[in-house]
Amino acid sequence: MISDQVLEIQNRKGHFVDQTKQTVAVIGAGLIGCSWSALFLASGHAVRLYDPRTEAGDIARAFLAEVRPTLTALGYDCSGFDAPALTICATSQEAVTGAEIIMESIPERLDLKQTLYAEIEPALLPHAIVATSSSGLKLSDLQALMTDPARLVIAHPFNPPHLIPLVELYGNDRTAPDVVPIARAFFEGCGKVCIELKKEVPAHVANRLQAALWREAIHLVAEGVATVEDVDKAVWAGPGLRWAVMGPHMLLNLGGGEGGLRAYVNQFADSYAAWWDDLGHPALTSDTVAALTDGLTQEINGRDYATLRATRDTQLLSVLTALRAARA
Repeated sequence: MISDQVLEIQNRKGHFVDQTKQTVAVIGAGLIGCSWSALFLASGHAVRLYDPRTEAGDIARAFLAEVRPTLTALGYDCSGFDAPALTICATSQEAVTGAEIIMESIPERLDLKQTLYAEIEPALLPHAIVATSSSGLKLSDLQALMTDPARLVIAHPFNPPHLIPLVELYGNDRTAPDVVPIARAFFEGCGKVCIELKKEVPAHVANRLQAALWREAIHLVAEGVATVEDVDKAVWAGPGLRWAVMGPHMLLNLGGGEGGLRAYVNQFADSYAAWWDDLGHPALTSDTVAALTDGLTQEINGRDYATLRATRDTQLLSVLTALRAARA
């Protein structure tokens, strides 16, 4: 929910006081943009969607129909999936006209994003916030060609945004002081869990953690320690279950018993030092990629993309529903 501090900022600025309904522009109708659109509509906001593809409207509506049962099961009201809450716009400028939040989710190319910001900036409301889904580009680079970069903020989701709660927020010294708190209030109002980076690093926080794990997962396959399928099982059937409820520091704190993390470190510091020294540094060579994809072919066992995605989303729904009940 919105903190008292954020409400005070919103009231003082005169913007975003009505958290129940905003006008949100979504730029990009790929998987991320469509997923954001679904979440915003299900959260009671009006969405103005733009994508240069002529079939963007059909793509978005098909996606909304697909995820509607899942969001409904999570308790969202999906009546907003139907017109007039969703507007398909012909240009990016049309989409951002009158929008308080602009959610940019176009391909991860600096030149494309900079060009888009130059296009939409003249049409923005003075208090509008431009949030980018960028997973690794530097905010300072994204701001470089903007006349007023103060309203741009990193708001990186985890895929799919309509299900995975995490949003990574980052504003730098060129970002207006009210932007990150207001953005946090908006995303939390949509049910998201926000973290805020205090320093700019490539790939933010969660992707760096994911990259570290994947590096060792690749190494274990490349060295013949285990198959792709068994490495995947080792994650979802082991630490992945724990990571769904607590982060690594808290979990290892519990692993130390009553003595907490300090006791855990006293017992295992030498072991971790040896393990870290032995971790691999694989490269994604053609041979390595072939080994991974061959292993995945066996793990997939004939299932198509739509089936795999439906399996992921059904199981995510079960986890989210169970965690919500446990934390109530």
